[in-house]
Amino acid sequence: MSFDSLGLAEPLVRAVREQGYTTPTPIQSQAIPAVLTGGDLLAGAQTGTGKTAGFTLPTLHRLAASAPKRDAKGRPAIRALILTPTRELAAQVEESVRLYGKYLPLTSMVMFGGVGMQPQIDRLRRGVDILVATPGRLLDHHQQGTLDLSHVEIFILDEADRMLDMGFIHDIKKVLAIVPKQKQSLLFSATFSDDIKALAERLLNRPQLIEVARRNATAETIAQKIHPVGRERKKELLAHLIRQGDWHQVLVFTRMKHGANRLAEYLNDHGISAMAIHGNKSQGARTKALADFKSGDLQVLVATDIAARGIDIDQLPHVVNFELPNVPEDYVHRIGRTGRAGAEGQAVSLVCVDEELFLRDIEKLIKRSIPKESVPGFEPPAGEKPEPIVLGRRMTIGVGASKGGRPAGGGGSGRPAQGGHNTGNRSAAPAGSGGQRRPADAGAPRNGGAPRNGNSGAPRNGHGNAGPRGGGSRHH
Repeated sequence: MSFDSLGLAEPLVRAVREQGYTTPTPIQSQAIPAVLTGGDLLAGAQTGTGKTAGFTLPTLHRLAASAPKRDAKGRPAIRALILTPTRELAAQVEESVRLYGKYLPLTSMVMFGGVGMQPQIDRLRRGVDILVATPGRLLDHHQQGTLDLSHVEIFILDEADRMLDMGFIHDIKKVLAIVPKQKQSLLFSATFSDDIKALAERLLNRPQLIEVARRNATAETIAQKIHPVGRERKKELLAHLIRQGDWHQVLVFTRMKHGANRLAEYLNDHGISAMAIHGNKSQGARTKALADFKSGDLQVLVATDIAARGIDIDQLPHVVNFELPNVPEDYVHRIGRTGRAGAEGQAVSLVCVDEELFLRDIEKLIKRSIPKESVPGFEPPAGEKPEPIVLGRRMTIGVGASKGGRPAGGGGSGRPAQGGHNTGNRSAAPAGSGGQRRPADAGAPRNGGAPRNGNSGAPRNGHGNAGPRGGGSRHH
């Protein structure tokens, strides 16, 4: 199957072809024709499968094929609204719209918090066909009367699973009350949980259902491996693996911001170039770290789960879980950044005795045992006993933390209750987006819940002849 056979307009096929893509991915080959029919859609695919192009391409086609709408002042009206959970994902999706819509007479903009609102207001005044936004900043503009959503024809929720995780359900309901009732609605999700299905049942009208990967599956092209190690020797083992394997472009995950900082400092002290990214870093520092990592100038990028979700890199060869996530689904998200579009990738986890419960839950979720391989000289010390894992001031997991090693009120998969800890944090916004940060709880969703604007990942650009991912360079 080729993109020509999917029914897309020639300008879109040309833009896709210019990026080197000729064959759509499974989610694209199913989602694009479904969206082109004009009906609602519920689509589930693991991260890295090209979900973003799966909705941006047909959305662009439908808007270009219909008569443009103008607001009361004669400006292009917002006809498509795409909601994402985080700033960096919003920027990536809007970049996809620009990339694939370069030969179409359509305009787009990205809107999120953390930066001043006035540049966004100025851009809205010029007229926009496609708006990509985070829920909080969108509602800010609506409340101030600077946004008109009465002409929306296509409404898209991207990374809906992360939306729920971050407590956005109330904001989503508010947005749905603003947009027209008669519209096409699309819900895309990296995972296909029962909660997502319940949300879709409430929001979508007789949607077509697409699920291209089994629930919570990991890609077969990812070689997964566990290296058992003593808790005090993880840093040493990581440095050893990087040097011995001559690894480059290594994405390393930690649970907490301070842990990411300490690990990056250790690696630099031992001759391995590394930087940490999280919300406490300045925008300039984050931008430089991502740019250096993508170009290959930086060998190791250390990140928390939320901070890493904006990373968009072709053919990322190595993902390392320096610490296993306490939420099993996050393991799938983490390692899904390698092994994309048929390429082989390696996902290595450094596991100490404290994390055995996490490993058990992960293997139960993905329905497979992960091979274990001890590295000579780094075997766990005999008799090492598990200790509680502190995830923040209000959350401890492990021996002595609570019954079954779960945090009180945390739920079955180790998630904190609302108001609990936050393992990631808000990102620095890409330049030129405009907006302002809320005082105090700038990123918190209304009515409580987890932080609103963390950093999240998204489908990345593919490689070779695989279908396009949702990123790319801007056009003019």
